[in-house]
Amino acid sequence: MRPRMDLVEPVAGSRPARCGRSVAAVAGVLAVAALVSGCGGADGRTAAGAADGQSGGAGGYPVTVTDCDGRRTTFSEAPRKIVTSNAASLEMLLRLGAGDRVFGTGFPPGKGALPPELDARAQRVPVLGKTVIPKEKLLGSGADVYIDTFASMGAMGGAAAGPTEEEFAAAGIKHVYLASTACAPRKKVPQQDLSAVEGDIRRLGQLTGTSRRAVHLVAEMEKKVSSVRTALADVPAAQRPSYFFFDFDAGTKQPVAVCNRQVANAVLTEAGAQNVFADCASDFRPVSWEDVVAKNPDWIQLGVRNRGSAAATEKAFDEAAKFLREFPATAGLRAVREGKFLRIGSEQTTIAGVGNADTVRRIAATLYPDRLAGAGAGAGAGAAAGTGSRAGH
Repeated sequence: MRPRMDLVEPVAGSRPARCGRSVAAVAGVLAVAALVSGCGGADGRTAAGAADGQSGGAGGYPVTVTDCDGRRTTFSEAPRKIVTSNAASLEMLLRLGAGDRVFGTGFPPGKGALPPELDARAQRVPVLGKTVIPKEKLLGSGADVYIDTFASMGAMGGAAAGPTEEEFAAAGIKHVYLASTACAPRKKVPQQDLSAVEGDIRRLGQLTGTSRRAVHLVAEMEKKVSSVRTALADVPAAQRPSYFFFDFDAGTKQPVAVCNRQVANAVLTEAGAQNVFADCASDFRPVSWEDVVAKNPDWIQLGVRNRGSAAATEKAFDEAAKFLREFPATAGLRAVREGKFLRIGSEQTTIAGVGNADTVRRIAATLYPDRLAGAGAGAGAGAAAGTGSRAGH
């Protein structure tokens, strides 16, 4: 199966409109909702076939998505039965108000992993696979569409395990990818902003007939990120602190770097941090502790996945910090000596979604407390740097 990056295109016979890249102006974002046809790009900023906010509403369909291999898939109406590959697309659909159409998922979110207003609904979605959904179960699910997050992530769920495009077609399942993650390693440029994530939210809104809600979600994301950009506008790149995302749950024997094609690189960049592995042209890559020591980061994020309760997650953060303090190779790192740890969970940093914008603010408020006082959950966290910032989970 070849990886695809899905982009919404104008419907046949429509006249393309000119689309700008106005990331800061909310008015520009709201204008997207009024477009019946549009244009698209590799960064995911696509506005086409915009639905009117009602499932199957007039003017919203047909909607065509084109993948990064040029294949086109057309939706004549909103899908009624959706299966998601993991919590990323599931959360987007829940936030869009299309969660009642999701009747199966893989990699289900742990209890408490999503915000309270979404968690109860997420827990009611049938689990088709605790990790990757088995091929036979997916093809026999009766889904109208499968939203795939892992097309290029090997054993995480795409090319190594999933059905072929021909098998999807034979089963009557339309196959759509999250462009911000599925084709990340194939991107020609680093992810340095959240435009691809925003594009995925818009696209899912268009496909499900919930474009009004999608436009609102994107506008809220851009409002949060724009406030950080404004606050940090005069901070020279050379003066921005270096930052290492420590994926504790990936194991401690060999660290795994977050590279510049991963969503997390966009989050860190927008937050005013310098990803110490931004020179790595991939999404994730195994590195050595010698590589980390050579980078000697100013700050380290303790990348811990939600454990299902605040107490259990806090314990995992403690364990990650203890490892760095006691492991001979890392004990002398500047960030470790000074206790400059950020306790921000992995999910909202590395998994595409609305929460990425909140993480930008949390990180920025920790690194630049004087500039972003009161900016959100991370506000004031920098004051606790001596014992490890508790900037949110």
